Amino acid sequence: MKKIKHILFTLAIIFSSCSSDEGQTSENEVIAKDVYISGYGSNNDNYVPKYWKNGVAKALTDGTATAITVAGNDVYVAGYQNGNKGNFVAKYWKNGIDVVLTNGENTAQANAITVEGNDVYVAGYEKNGGVNVAKYWKNGKAVSLTDGTKIADTKAIDVVGNDVYVAGYEGNEIYTRIAKYWKNGKSVLLTDATKDAEANSIAVVGNDIYVAGYEHTFAKYWKNGVAINLTDGKRIAKANTVTVVGSNIYVAGYEENDQGITVAKYWKNGVAIPLTDGTRHAMASAMAVMGNDVYVAGYERNNQDVTISKYWKNGVSTVIENEKKYSEATGIFITTE
Repeated sequence: MKKIKHILFTLAIIFSSCSSDEGQTSENEVIAKDVYISGYGSNNDNYVPKYWKNGVAKALTDGTATAITVAGNDVYVAGYQNGNKGNFVAKYWKNGIDVVLTNGENTAQANAITVEGNDVYVAGYEKNGGVNVAKYWKNGKAVSLTDGTKIADTKAIDVVGNDVYVAGYEGNEIYTRIAKYWKNGKSVLLTDATKDAEANSIAVVGNDIYVAGYEHTFAKYWKNGVAINLTDGKRIAKANTVTVVGSNIYVAGYEENDQGITVAKYWKNGVAIPLTDGTRHAMASAMAVMGNDVYVAGYERNNQDVTISKYWKNGVSTVIENEKKYSEATGIFITTE
């Protein structure tokens, strides 16, 4: 989530972060003003990154948009696009103007973004000799979190004061992914490498660190390193985002049903709340909680088996993009009156 100093909450409002925008929170009774959603859609044979403000699309350059945040009057979108050498170039857009983070010599992606004061933090990866190196960029300057000997990636970033928290994974010698987070560059292991795992989101609230992700077939989150399973592991499930409001812990993602169809859902304090009925594949990618309202962004396939972007407010879905073309929502941010 992003901590906004201007139009958002000058009152006593608590924020926590997930994968950039997704963990936006507030304990106070507030009224949502604008709904910003990042994502991408098809345009002929190309993907077009974009964001929607209250359902109105703003197209960016070719590529994919992965996360969004708003600071004052500025809209920041993280993502990547094809470079001249065919490699992905990590970048972000500020008010539609792109800021390149890598030179295209090696494939790279930006997966999360947050703004703290005048500083812009972006998390992602860049290949080095064919191996993904987990890293983040502060105002365009790269900080490597892994040494490039094992595959790694970052999926979320949060900044609290002078501390930078980044969530992701790093492989071991046999390429099993280990869920972890880094605090100021120092890694903290969440899993023991016996099963494949990833950390997809992080939220820092006071002295507590919440991380959401998966291990093997279990959707789960960790509080201060202690794992809490959200599913029973009988079916594949993943947690993609976590946010904390007061004593309530919200996690969103998906779980397969008995027919192998992914059901978009979120969990409040461990209790599952389905967003789709399980007749078509769907996934929850990002979320924001405002007062008593829970917003979740993601996608669901329609009757023609086309993936369409949408968001749910308190379980009621709104289609964001044209239902005849592929699109997917990846991030959400809410501003208030």
